[in-house]
Amino acid sequence: TRHEQAAAHMADAYARVTGQPGVCMGTVGPGAVDLVPGVYTAWADSIPMIVLTAQNQTWKSYPERGSMQSLEQIDLFAAITKWQARVTHWQRIPELVQRAFRIALSGRPRPVHLDLHVDVLVATGDESSLTHCPLPPERYRPVRPPVADPELIEQAAQMLVEAERPLIHPGGGVLRSGAWEEVRELAEYLSAPVTTSTGACGVLPEDHPLCLIAGGYGALGAQAMADVVLLVGGRLGDTDFWGQPPFWGEPDQQKLIQIDIEPENIALNRPVDLALVGDAKATLRLLIEAIKRRTPPVPERPEMAEYRSVQEGWLAQFEAQADTDQKPIHPLRLVRDVRAFFPRDAITIVDGGNSTVWSHYLNRIYGPRTFLWASDSGHLGTGLPYAIGAKLAAPDRPVYAICGDGAFGLNMQELETAARLGLSFVIVIVNDRQWGMIKAKQMSAYDARYIGVDFEDVRYDQVAKAMGCWGERVEDPAEITPALERAVSSGKPAVLDVIVDPWVHLTPPDLENLDAVWMEGCDLPW
Repeated sequence: TRHEQAAAHMADAYARVTGQPGVCMGTVGPGAVDLVPGVYTAWADSIPMIVLTAQNQTWKSYPERGSMQSLEQIDLFAAITKWQARVTHWQRIPELVQRAFRIALSGRPRPVHLDLHVDVLVATGDESSLTHCPLPPERYRPVRPPVADPELIEQAAQMLVEAERPLIHPGGGVLRSGAWEEVRELAEYLSAPVTTSTGACGVLPEDHPLCLIAGGYGALGAQAMADVVLLVGGRLGDTDFWGQPPFWGEPDQQKLIQIDIEPENIALNRPVDLALVGDAKATLRLLIEAIKRRTPPVPERPEMAEYRSVQEGWLAQFEAQADTDQKPIHPLRLVRDVRAFFPRDAITIVDGGNSTVWSHYLNRIYGPRTFLWASDSGHLGTGLPYAIGAKLAAPDRPVYAICGDGAFGLNMQELETAARLGLSFVIVIVNDRQWGMIKAKQMSAYDARYIGVDFEDVRYDQVAKAMGCWGERVEDPAEITPALERAVSSGKPAVLDVIVDPWVHLTPPDLENLDAVWMEGCDLPW
């Protein structure tokens, strides 16, 4: 790569697509520091990653004595990895690498860190002296996931069978566990609506009759009306409004069953009525069997038609806004045409502030592990490196990313990396020449005044060409689809620099809901 941050983002994307740990590495000091943003993004979304850093020689490290590029790298990564270790002898490399994989994949998956001294890396020795030899996975880590208490699973089954308006709310843990088929089977058997956290889109196809799109009015209504909620692999964080009314039912009237592999996540933001600590996939499988012993398949529930009607009305307003030939291009016209161009199984990436919000309305997600977004960190600059990592993980799948121009600028040097690797994907830049989300906040808080948020006109298409990629600027909405066709036909990493209406793009619908989340608890002076 051209930058260590991008390397970590690529490893993150690889893990999201494959379900296997990604691996990234950086050199001592500045290289290790540059890994931090990408490692933090994986940490926030519970992505397994092995982070390797080089370190100065053991004799002049820990404590360091003023050598060049010296840094206490264990301390550096302590806040964003679940385990760290210094490798001080070559004989311990197999042992500590295996331990790193075990810890990264056990319980709640997250990054781990190994700090390798340079004298260890260049050391030689007799492999027969190893006390810990490399082993297959089943010999050094659990390969059968833990299951919740069977008695509690039976209780959960009874609660769901007796519920009049059950609802299933998967979080990112369902994707990590690979439990999407179980979620679908359970939902269809109970005819229960499925809402997801913003990071779990695609667990159920968003056009499935039981799926209610995250954050949409249909989903919010169903969440408020449910009498029993099954929360799987999620924490009900701020973008889930903490699981609190009016977006959810009152805790004394709405029962909550929570399945999570991490005990610390139980009742984190809302009291539970039943806690099932275990792997989502394994626990759901037993829960489904327990429910099938108690009841035949449940016919469609009458409230589902109402939820769908509300959702369809909510989506219709965005479709209507997208149906325009205005110039500069309306952001919803761009999102609609891009999603319509790519097949259902394409891997879709979003990266940006307002561009991510606009994308959510019409960029439908149809499958698990096909939607990549730094949902818990909101980290900008992931789009291009995520596209590289995703394409390396799934070379036969179409990959596209919708990126804000500000976000794209953070890692656009990786276009050369993508061209050098011979990859093919499409980056769609939503170019409004501003930090739109920040500008909107400044204008709302300070009587329409703003500062430091506007860009000059950057020809991102020409930057792409200079780095060996396909590049094209799009200013006419009628050219969106033809430009996509040319980009894909090029067989190269492609950048479409799309000029959108900056004033429309400034304020996505429902932005006030996000603003309320971000500023919650603040005594605002305006």
